Amino acid sequence: MKRSHAVLLGSAISLSLLLSACDQKKTEPENKPQQQAEVVPKVETEDVLPYLNIQEQPATIAVPFCETKNCIDLDIQTLNTVDPWINQWIERKQALVIQDQIEVKEKQDLSLQQAVNVYVKKSDAWQEQLKLNKAYQLAMYTRIPYQRNQYVLMQIGVDTDQENIKVKERYYFFVADRRSQKNLTALDIINPQQRVAMDKIVQEAYAKWLKDNEKEVQQNAPKKLYWGQADWFFDQEGIGLHYRGGEIVKEAKQLDIYLTQEQTQQVLKADVYQHMF
Repeated sequence: MKRSHAVLLGSAISLSLLLSACDQKKTEPENKPQQQAEVVPKVETEDVLPYLNIQEQPATIAVPFCETKNCIDLDIQTLNTVDPWINQWIERKQALVIQDQIEVKEKQDLSLQQAVNVYVKKSDAWQEQLKLNKAYQLAMYTRIPYQRNQYVLMQIGVDTDQENIKVKERYYFFVADRRSQKNLTALDIINPQQRVAMDKIVQEAYAKWLKDNEKEVQQNAPKKLYWGQADWFFDQEGIGLHYRGGEIVKEAKQLDIYLTQEQTQQVLKADVYQHMF
């Protein structure tokens, strides 16, 4: 990912407002009629959301007691903020990511502990098949690399070692609207009248990406790439879509689609663009 390096590794950006006022007094000559005072319209601004004050910390989870050397290994780093809803949103998305590691087809809205319990159960089932089978290992790290007004971008990275298959640096992206307390999908932010334009951008990038993959991938890949529920992110330049390696088709490379600033302004809802960029 090229442009996203600034997004992935950057620190969370906080905004501050600098208010200044300057009073001027003018003395009018006594022989001139008194001028009517100029009426300055009052500009109402939205309430400023409190600073998140993000704190990194290990997740508080319970795992079964293990007396052997072949024990499940869970290392989950999480975030804590001053916003209770954001904290819950982080936990629920972490739970979804954990379920995705064990390919739960119908993912549920679980707490982090509930998702860990499901993960441990799957690891136990794997070990019961053969005594030499190694318990699952999972490392999860969470960060908020970018935020703008009410919009918060969260990135979750995962390393796993499951059933003799190791995966490194698998990334997930989620965007929240703090003001409406809602997780946003790509469909939520795209102007309905610009969906055709957005689809054209996506399909052109997808066609170019397919050419860089092996012939077997090209043969098994879907003809059309659906983007409405895809992971997406934003930075100071525009928005982007992220497809993990193997997500579109098995053995395929990851795909990142970046929209330019002009394309982003074209396809986004006007109010979203105004507050996000």
